[in-house]
Amino acid sequence: MTGETPSTDGHGVLIVDDDFRVAALHSAIVTAVRGFRVVARAGTLAQARTALAEHPDIELVLLDVYLPDGSGIDLLAELRCDCFIVGAETDARAVRAATRGGALAYLIKPFADTELARRLAGYAHYRRVLDAPRVDQAQVDAALSGLRFGTAPAERSSGASPTEQRILELFADTDEGLFADQVSDAIGISAATARRHLAALVSAGRLVMSLQYGGTGRPRQEYRKPRT
Repeated sequence: MTGETPSTDGHGVLIVDDDFRVAALHSAIVTAVRGFRVVARAGTLAQARTALAEHPDIELVLLDVYLPDGSGIDLLAELRCDCFIVGAETDARAVRAATRGGALAYLIKPFADTELARRLAGYAHYRRVLDAPRVDQAQVDAALSGLRFGTAPAERSSGASPTEQRILELFADTDEGLFADQVSDAIGISAATARRHLAALVSAGRLVMSLQYGGTGRPRQEYRKPRT
């Protein structure tokens, strides 16, 4: 089991995968998405159970199916937190079993970095909508839509906000990728505001995000317009 930086900011994530390279990649994606932090990594069901017992702040598990000591789907019934199944199992019965067990998403490997980032953004939206003690039907629909698509139906169908429209115009003039700080400098908003609007545009499918790795530190999120 691998420990991570003990931060208290954002949703705590446990990554369970016996391939250390895949676990490291998923860890990098989680770390790059604002509002999330990796609490621990585990390579077996036993290690996952230990991590869950030691870290009550785990809110989301990215869980592989094929593990050395059993199936990740079998762990679902024990979880007291949310879970995405992230594995190579393509048997439809496994998908149904995972859904019955409570998995909020089922991602089949291999998938693009942007897909996991989009699903994480959707999860963050889901959690924000359901933050209230009581909800109505519209809020339930928005939360579940956010979980699947990263945004609510009304938000997907409506136009971009004025700030987001300015961001889209910036990308319309270039085929190059841009970082959040470049966007913030170009249109005169804070980097945090730029990241928030960029995440919304990625969730809505108006932009795509990829991770750029440097020599040290966390990877940077690069944004660009989708290829047509």
